[in-house]
Amino acid sequence: MARSPDYDSTDIASYSIPSFTFTSGETIPVRVAYRSYNPSSSKTICIPTCYGGLINTTLAFNHSGGVFKDYHVVVVAMLGNGESSSPSNTPGFPKRIDYRDCIRSQYELLTAHLGIKQLDAVLGFSMAGQQSYYWACMYPDFMKNAIAICGSARTSGHNYAFLEGPKAALEHSSAYAEGKYREKAIDPAHGIRAFARAYCAWLTSQAWYREQQYQKLGHKDLQTYLKVHSETMLKGWDAEDVLILARMWQAGDIGVFGDNGDYTKALAAIKCKVLVMPSKTDQYFPPEDSAIEVEHLKHGELAVIPTIWGHTAGGGSNEEDTKWMNDRIARFLE
Repeated sequence: MARSPDYDSTDIASYSIPSFTFTSGETIPVRVAYRSYNPSSSKTICIPTCYGGLINTTLAFNHSGGVFKDYHVVVVAMLGNGESSSPSNTPGFPKRIDYRDCIRSQYELLTAHLGIKQLDAVLGFSMAGQQSYYWACMYPDFMKNAIAICGSARTSGHNYAFLEGPKAALEHSSAYAEGKYREKAIDPAHGIRAFARAYCAWLTSQAWYREQQYQKLGHKDLQTYLKVHSETMLKGWDAEDVLILARMWQAGDIGVFGDNGDYTKALAAIKCKVLVMPSKTDQYFPPEDSAIEVEHLKHGELAVIPTIWGHTAGGGSNEEDTKWMNDRIARFLE
């Protein structure tokens, strides 16, 4: 992240865990980056980062009029994102990580460092939505509510296959140099741009492109949008950070907590209330999958975002959708 001149480090702090054992068995020191807003509040929410997200780009709903403006909001960078410990900044970092590693590191930050006894909610978008499910399974008595926005309890086969495309674009680029770009002193930016170009069509929806909504973002035509998006998505990211998070996303499945790997049994065992909020036009976390998940939750609610902004709606890309989510979350927490 430090390579990008656009990186915003405002009020970001970190907590060091001197000996952290990953699910894969490696034990190393790790650092968890976070930002704490309004710490004097008696109500607390944890918001992990999403794929490609950073602490200060995360939609926290704590703006004026936001549902969490009076909450203690803790935004936490998941392991691997380049702000917390990651392949790019931590010697001996594992080749693969698991959502369970992220949640355990976040739990230690909240309890051992910030002294938080209980969370009113864990909210997450995309990969962070998946983390909210893991939170509910791993620490059922620590949280009252989970809010999963454009995420899932298990990465679907279609979602897994979609990610293979952008990954291949990066891994087969000359800039990646078969993973030896660091030792060869090669800037992997060209490979990162190839990843972003392959990813681009999946972010929104067919209707979004048909209606040329990219013009609302200030782009005069499709080619301009594609070029700018490729150059700005994941700008400054390290290639191995990009890939390790994609692999963790692909492996996401709370079935690890269910009998014989059954994710529906893990869903049925979740104690807290869960608001499942997919986008109507999300191409890789579709609302049909969310509806199936809610069928197995004891205290689940389904609220489909009525939007053509696809997956990006859940991250705050469209003001109208953000207001809709804010109001729906407020009703859920009443």
